[in-house]
This record gives sequence, structure tokens and C-alpha cells, in this order.
Amino acid sequence: MRPILMKGHERPLTFLKYNRDGDLLFSCAKDHTPTGWFADNGERLGTYRGHNGAVWCCDVSRDSSLLLTGSADQTAKLWNVKTGTQLYTFNFDSPTRSVDFGVGDKLAVITTDPFMGLPSAIQVKRIARDPADQSGESILVLKGPQGRINRAVWGPLNKTIISGGEDSVIRIWDSETGKLLKESDKEAGHKKGITSLSKSNDATHFISGSLDKSAKLWDMRTLTLLKTYTTERPVNAVAMSPLLDHVVLGGGQDASAVTTTDHRAGKFEAKFYDKVLQEEIGGVKGHFGPINALAFNPDGKSFASGGEDGYVRLHHFDPDYFNIKI
Repeated sequence: MRPILMKGHERPLTFLKYNRDGDLLFSCAKDHTPTGWFADNGERLGTYRGHNGAVWCCDVSRDSSLLLTGSADQTAKLWNVKTGTQLYTFNFDSPTRSVDFGVGDKLAVITTDPFMGLPSAIQVKRIARDPADQSGESILVLKGPQGRINRAVWGPLNKTIISGGEDSVIRIWDSETGKLLKESDKEAGHKKGITSLSKSNDATHFISGSLDKSAKLWDMRTLTLLKTYTTERPVNAVAMSPLLDHVVLGGGQDASAVTTTDHRAGKFEAKFYDKVLQEEIGGVKGHFGPINALAFNPDGKSFASGGEDGYVRLHHFDPDYFNIKI
């Protein structure tokens, strides 16, 4: 399985996202320019220029026409995927951490960081069909969690919003009223900050990764803990295969704590686990720093990883991967 190395970023990767068709891959990094790639051969489609800070997150609309990016420059931007034109800028009073389109692409949830005395917040925006009609108003603002909210994603049919962050609690909110519906159990839940959330394709369950060296699989409606995957390092990124019962975790100790140059010592590999049995199946090595971003192609036949080393590695699975017997 030879990876395709995509070098388009000068700084560490922060997020990766495939479009729904699986032919495009979008990468975000600390270097201000989100980039689009062709997912089969890793060729660069283009860059989206306009942010003045690290870009933490992105999402792409169902028809691959709109890209939404969130940045430390206190804005979230809507782009035309094809032309790279900026269509609209949402301005906030603090850095933007996470963005997610709702089903139907008419709503987006955007989270903002705690900043200069402001608490972190989850904001819901209406996305206009015509960018000329776009408004910056939030139709809902949720506050409450202590510390930074690292990810917020839509629940089934946009009825709920699921958030997780530094206070290590996963919360489910009612997206109409803003009411807090459920919180993860203190005993069963994560013990340290939550770094990532990733939903299953059918929106019945999701996986969370945490600095407590574990990832957990949850029921999306009841917030029941289904599975726990433990590893020996902090988890920065998680993804679920849409095809097989596999989950992949990426991470590694904080870049500032890595003293050796040996990439084996830093444990910078993407680790695959059996989703049901919770056992490790194997790993994919290659990055020279912690893995910050992971994404599965919607067809389940390839996956991409982004690291602190500034590289995106695109892996197309060998045929024997699909015949792994536990």
C-alpha cells in the first residue's frame, strides 16, 4: 500500500474532509490556505486564499459546490469550491474552531473559542441558497461548556447538535430550543479533553477521540456508550470506515514533547481497530509527527491522514485489506 504524499501546506495539518462523492479531498492547516485535492491521485485542485490565521476546520456541501472554513482569524468563510471565490464571511469576536453543514446544507453549526473573557459558544447560521441573500445573524447561540469546544456536529435530521471539547463532556443539544438534552456519563465518559468527533454515515452512532488515550463509540440518540478503543497515546483524530467495521485512530504525544527523532518512538501511526471487538488490527506508519487529521473516503477504499509534519498522506487500500480476518 504505497501512500501518495501531498505536500501543499507549510504548517501542520488540522483537518481533512472528503466530499460526498469521494472524488475531492479538502485539507486545512495552520498556514491560512485550505486546499482542495483530487482524491484519486492526490493532484492539487487549488487553494482558497483569504484567511489570515490558522484554519481549524472545514466542511463541504452535499453537491460539492460550497466549502465552509473556520479559522483563528475570527471568521468562518463560505467559498465557491470550483472557482475559489469567497462568497461570504461570518465575523465573530473570537477564533472559530469547528464548522459543520446540516443535512440539506441550509444550516451550519459553527463553534467559537473562549477569548478575552468571552466563553466558547456554539452558533447556528442559516445558509442562503443565493450568497447575495446571506446574512450573518445566528439563529441560535449555545453557551455553557467550560473551556474550548473542539467539535460540534449535527445529529440526525438536524434535530440535535452534539458537542465535545476541553471539559471532556459530550453534550447533545436541541437545535430548535437550545436546551441541553443529554450529557455523557462521568464514569463512562472521557477523562480528558475531547479532540474529535466523527459520525457514521447513517447518523446512528459517532466516535469521539480524546487526550485520555482512548476513543469511544456512542449511540447518537441516547448517548449510550457502545465501545471503547484504548491506545497508548493521546488521540487527536478518529474516523470510521463506511464499508467495513473498522475505526482508525491517529495521534501521538504533543509535538513539543517529542524529543527523539525516531518516528517509532513518537508512535505516529494510524491505528486500525475492529469496531465491534475493539481489538487492534494493524497500523499505517509514515508521518514524522503526531497525526492531527484523518478521513475515510465515502467508498471505504482509501483514507487520508494529515500530520504535524505538514504532509497529507493518501492511502489506497490493497485488495487484501478487504479480506482481513480477525
